[in-house]
Amino acid sequence: MIDLSGIRDWIGYIVPKYMQEFKIPGMSVAVVKDGETIYSGGFGARDPARNLPATPDTLYGIGSITKSFVAIAIMQLEEEGKLSVDDPVSDYIPFELGLPGKPITIHHFLTHSSGLPSLASSSVALYRGVGADTGIPWGSAEDFYRLVNDGQDEIAAEPGKRFFYHNAAWRMLGDIVQRLSDTPFHHYIKKRILDPLGMKRSTMNTADFNADTDHIVPHWKKPDGSVEASRFPYPNPEDNLEFSFIAAAGGIASSVNEMTQYLNAQINKGEYEGGTLASVDSFTKMQTPHTKRFDNLYGAYWYGYGLGVTEDFHGYKMVSHGGSILVSTANMSFIPELNAGVIMMANSAAPPWDDISGGIYASLLDLDPMKAVPSLKVKQKLAMLSGDYEIFKGIERVQVENKRGMLYLRSRNPFVDSVTPLIPEDPLLESTMFYTYMNGIKTPIEFDVLDDGKIDLYVERYRYHKRK
Repeated sequence: MIDLSGIRDWIGYIVPKYMQEFKIPGMSVAVVKDGETIYSGGFGARDPARNLPATPDTLYGIGSITKSFVAIAIMQLEEEGKLSVDDPVSDYIPFELGLPGKPITIHHFLTHSSGLPSLASSSVALYRGVGADTGIPWGSAEDFYRLVNDGQDEIAAEPGKRFFYHNAAWRMLGDIVQRLSDTPFHHYIKKRILDPLGMKRSTMNTADFNADTDHIVPHWKKPDGSVEASRFPYPNPEDNLEFSFIAAAGGIASSVNEMTQYLNAQINKGEYEGGTLASVDSFTKMQTPHTKRFDNLYGAYWYGYGLGVTEDFHGYKMVSHGGSILVSTANMSFIPELNAGVIMMANSAAPPWDDISGGIYASLLDLDPMKAVPSLKVKQKLAMLSGDYEIFKGIERVQVENKRGMLYLRSRNPFVDSVTPLIPEDPLLESTMFYTYMNGIKTPIEFDVLDDGKIDLYVERYRYHKRK
């Protein structure tokens, strides 16, 4: 029997906290375990202007989680014999880039390993959608390929050698789906994935999204921290069927309740009540680490097919993907061995999703989230070290500021006004030794946390004491 109180307590604590900190109007969260939804809830407002609540059924833009749907479509077409993931992409679409004798394949696109850095196609698309147009011609498939095929000189590595997250690649995968199925991309996804899973309200049709009685008003968080109402940035693919594949990088809108159906299908390797989306082998391939990204707080972090893979979350493999369309964000994760998954959505910029989901999984494992999630311990330490410091008799004073997970030393007096980043010797802050860097020289900075809770700061000749 699962003790749900720990999960409810954690979500009830951390979600409102982050909503306030990151100025998020509305959020929704759902958790699945053993095929059942064990938690679903909404927080705040889907439409603050009318004070309409966010609910588990509220439609949000899920952004790049859409890529995993595209990967399923590609696997379906491979099983039907219409393609192989080892085929060159140029066999199917007017893609002209590459190195002699080393073609870029569908596999390379699926794993973000084409060797081509991002060409910022999503900046072009989404900026226009929120009213900040880049000026790049962008109205048709021809415009899209004109932009992409002008990028030959941007190739930075042989295919398969380096990870570059690449939204344009996924749009081209969507075009492959569209061409080989002879069906507009968004129609294919609806017919072959959304409808079979019973995700009847999930859509890429912007008109349907806007007509739904329970959908978010997207919100744009500006650099100054202010948040203002915006609009869903993807155009309606029904209005431009040839360019329907623009949505393949991140155009699906869904709710956390409907996404629980998708989470369970991923956990069950394609099986759902009534059928299968694709074979177990195909889903295994999707969830297999293919391209190394970097080491995260739990060790090696890889990319499969439209899914990220963390090798060791407290002894378990975690599969996940985030999504952002600037004005709506989401995060999906699941741990196959636990038969558990989490889906979260917000109608503005993203909070630290991994903190929230990590705490949920920790609760399922009977672990204390504040101890089991490294980023939370780091945040606690950063908050403890931040504040005002002064030397003997307050003659000199400095501030230690925490900005977006990084400490800065601010020194201000009649002769100096400087801000210096403090770089930790240990990323997880088990040590309180930091340093500053200038012109090749590392200067040590030491925080000394005393037994009585007081904190001293040593900077060159000075010993500062943290003020209460």
